[in-house]
Amino acid sequence: MPKIIDGKAISAQIKEELKQKVSELKQNGVNICLAVIQVGDDPASSVYVGNKKKACAYIGIESLSYELPDSTTQEELLKLIEELNGRKNVNGILVQLPLPKHIDENAVIHAIDPKKDVDGFHPQNVGALCIGQKGFVSCTPAGIIQLLKRSGIEIAGKECVIIGRSNIVGKPMALLLLSENGTVTVTHSKTKDLKEITKRADILVVAIGKPKFITREYVKEGAVVIDVGIHRNENNKLCGDVDYDDVAPICSAITPVPGGVGPMTIAMLMYNCVESAV
Repeated sequence: MPKIIDGKAISAQIKEELKQKVSELKQNGVNICLAVIQVGDDPASSVYVGNKKKACAYIGIESLSYELPDSTTQEELLKLIEELNGRKNVNGILVQLPLPKHIDENAVIHAIDPKKDVDGFHPQNVGALCIGQKGFVSCTPAGIIQLLKRSGIEIAGKECVIIGRSNIVGKPMALLLLSENGTVTVTHSKTKDLKEITKRADILVVAIGKPKFITREYVKEGAVVIDVGIHRNENNKLCGDVDYDDVAPICSAITPVPGGVGPMTIAMLMYNCVESAV
């Protein structure tokens, strides 16, 4: 049987560590405040925003909530970000994505002060990651590194294959695995002979947005499989990009969906918030 990598337990551990750190900072007169902006009332976004607020409350971070109507203009949103950039009592700014179609996400990401960009999406933070300098790191890939490390899984010298090349997961994931001395291959929709490449992986990270796409024929026996996907199947049950029942029996370790990577994203967002004040 594979080791089930428990993201709920590991994220709870990280939150406890952060709660202690926030308490110590408060004793030294340092308060942390995260501003969360949501435009429109997308139900999934509302759930994510609610979870982020709960996590803030739990570890002792103040959260400011800006719930703006769908009709908010790009100019109005950028003006709010500019105001929050200038506020000394606000340490982090998070704009919940996706945004309505009339707003340019890139313009919004660029507008956030890189020192308050707790999502780690600003080009300055991405550039810092590329050359190994200090900056905020995208929360999901950072969470995956913590999952591996805290589960006792060695990255150095391992063959690491990522399926997916998004700016939010695939690309930063490759850079983080490289910084941990993994040997990294990034595959994507134009990759030829995908199965041959993925079957080399000691650590396989799957972030392609296709439910149950990865079956055991893509996976080397004894591999560690990290599933970033989240979908609802025909029975309305949550599932990932990996066909868990098919793949799990041949893995040495695997993340479940739900309860694997998901909880880590918010834990690392909290970590970034605390770092923003240190």
